[in-house]
Amino acid sequence: MITIKEAKTKSELKDFIKFSFELYKDNPYWVPPIISEELESFDKTKNPAFENAEAKFYLAYKNGKIVGKTAAIINWQEVNQQQKRKVRFGWFDVIDDIEVSKALLEKVYEYGREHNLEYVEGPMGFSNLDKVGVLTEGFDQIGTMITWYNHPYYMEHFEKLGFTIEKEYRESIFTMNNVDPANFQKASQLIKRRYGLKAVNFSSTKEVMPYVDKMFELFNATYSKLASFVAISDIQIEYFKKKYISFINPEYIKFIMDKDDNMIAFTIVMPSFSEALIKAKGKLFPFGFIHLLRAKKKSKDVVFYLIGIDPEYQNKGVTAIIFEEFHKVFTKNNIVNCIRTPELEENHAMNNLWKNFDPKIHKRRKTYKKDL
Repeated sequence: MITIKEAKTKSELKDFIKFSFELYKDNPYWVPPIISEELESFDKTKNPAFENAEAKFYLAYKNGKIVGKTAAIINWQEVNQQQKRKVRFGWFDVIDDIEVSKALLEKVYEYGREHNLEYVEGPMGFSNLDKVGVLTEGFDQIGTMITWYNHPYYMEHFEKLGFTIEKEYRESIFTMNNVDPANFQKASQLIKRRYGLKAVNFSSTKEVMPYVDKMFELFNATYSKLASFVAISDIQIEYFKKKYISFINPEYIKFIMDKDDNMIAFTIVMPSFSEALIKAKGKLFPFGFIHLLRAKKKSKDVVFYLIGIDPEYQNKGVTAIIFEEFHKVFTKNNIVNCIRTPELEENHAMNNLWKNFDPKIHKRRKTYKKDL
């Protein structure tokens, strides 16, 4: 018999997090989170996502043992401002038993119906800065710290339970060996002169901070037309500053400004922490933080985390400036692989940015939808 219990206490939420460690303990491609960081993200008093959202966390038990989990999430900004009467589900992990998936998702449906919502979609987090999508291709590729990994049977469970595909994402990788800088170096100089643009580079985190608010203003403007977009609030921006900026090598943050010092483009690239997180095994201490600090400075792979270009400049070759700046620092730091985070298939402007880099699509993921 399968029973579902809501995880409320710190101990129960730890069980919620640690189930994934058990489920993937022998899988070399799963990248574990830091348990304390995951707990903080579930804490209503610490995660500003709860300013506009609410959530419940469910555990499935069979014969007294945890066999699955999911979070049911309502983003009220999405429901009220965008009129998307949707309940989300995320952090979904289960054994290969469709009855477990069914029982967990029934709790999500119940939560949505209690609030008069019309459909369910997932896997997805609280906001656009969270992980998204169930992996459908690329099960033999190592994950990143900002994506979920899952077993192949997940999509089969969703489809058998009456879900349909809602959004499709692609992830790709390219090597620096395939990049010919001549393709964008000449264009970069031309674009700078034509529009009076300049690149801003950094050597310390302290130098970056004054620009972060402007970056998220541009982020909201850049992505506002996408169907899945929910704007990032001021409180979430402050949280992002404290939680993530210090993890990023400041050399990997690039801003493009116009002649009046208005930000017209930004890119944040993160060192790959995947191998470090696997070594850390979910804990910062005693040695986990050492692995992360080493990866921050020494990783030979990088992940393109966020990129945004003012809509007025999206067809004016600004990416040539961005790529010229990154080519310099990647060459200096002997970077080998560049990994792109999930990008919507419908986001053609973003997908076209990479056409000259011979990218290989190595993963695909989807969100699934079902009417309530």
